[in-house]
Amino acid sequence: MPLALLALAIGAFGIGTTEFVIMGLLPEVAGDFGVSIPTAGFLVTGYALGVMFGAPLMTVLGTKMSRKRMLMVLMGLFVVGNLLSAVAPSFSVMLIGRMVASLAHGAFFGIGSVVAADLVAPDKKAGAIAMMFTGLTVANVVGVPLGTLVGQSVGWRVTFGIVAALGVIGLVGIARLVPEMPRPEGVHLRHELAAFKNAQVLLAMAMTVLGFGGVFAAITYIAPMMTHVAGFSDGSVTWLLVLFGLGMVGGNLVGGRYADRALMPLLYVSLGALAVVLALFTLTAHHQALAAVTIALIGALGFATVPPLQKRVLDQAHGAPTLASAVNIGAFNLGNALSAWLGGLVITAGLGYTAPNWVGAALATAALLLAVVSAALERRDDAPSAVVTGSAPAERPAAVHH
Repeated sequence: MPLALLALAIGAFGIGTTEFVIMGLLPEVAGDFGVSIPTAGFLVTGYALGVMFGAPLMTVLGTKMSRKRMLMVLMGLFVVGNLLSAVAPSFSVMLIGRMVASLAHGAFFGIGSVVAADLVAPDKKAGAIAMMFTGLTVANVVGVPLGTLVGQSVGWRVTFGIVAALGVIGLVGIARLVPEMPRPEGVHLRHELAAFKNAQVLLAMAMTVLGFGGVFAAITYIAPMMTHVAGFSDGSVTWLLVLFGLGMVGGNLVGGRYADRALMPLLYVSLGALAVVLALFTLTAHHQALAAVTIALIGALGFATVPPLQKRVLDQAHGAPTLASAVNIGAFNLGNALSAWLGGLVITAGLGYTAPNWVGAALATAALLLAVVSAALERRDDAPSAVVTGSAPAERPAAVHH
């Protein structure tokens, strides 16, 4: 794997850390600014919305420059946003800082996926994408727990200062290691937009929303589920999330390895197994050891879908994949928001803290059904050419030969 992938992974590590570390620091931030915890929660919601809308916006704005230069611009935005958060004199200024940082998120992973895939041979594309996303998964194992510890010990502003420094390292790495990769000649915004007329691109994005939504339906409410149902202490939630992060790392690497060999079968297996494990979580959540194992499995199965889904979008978008790739990153965040809302609804309805697991299982099952439909449509679209070829007289001897 090219060394340039390390620079992309470092950038992904910083982005993953800043996205999730705020969840563990909400009480400290709320206390410093004198706002309620729910109000401080807008720092999470605002970031997610920034990713959703920023991904296509920043990708479109970057259509006139090389992908390397655009990645550098995005990391620059990331650094500015986190520095603004670190020195924010008021809550509103910090919210602006979070929004600025979020603008880099979707476009960085979207453009970075295209760059990573172009750096390697065709049969290693998914592995290269997975290598970049390893930075995001490792952030959940290392960056988020350490960032939370630093923020709780010496101040949350220090955490965001460190994250900004990580962004500088990623920016320098991209400048030094990523080769100049100009946009393909003749590819304009209308070509990028045309990718959304492809049903397979839309189906892959829908699978992203539903499949990863299944993961976050359960994980969003992991703290009350583990403390009230499994009987863990509040302090145990941190290492349970580390288990989830370790599962993400393993699933991402496995997904990257096998997506290049058997993309659709991998999606069938991972989505089907994810649906089963999420359904079983309603039972295993009552047993501490089984709950811990299940959390790791959810992380592994959920992230095993990321490289194949991202690669499928790139493959189906053909010669203009950049915008579609970035929008698919926004689809992950849409799935997170949708599943968190649905999970909250079933808890509010009095169905208990394990009820979101059933929501997650239903979403993962829906994603699996879409994968089956997608494959069937692909076979149908390929069939006419095969029939025409086979019916031509000149081709009959060749068919017998084979």
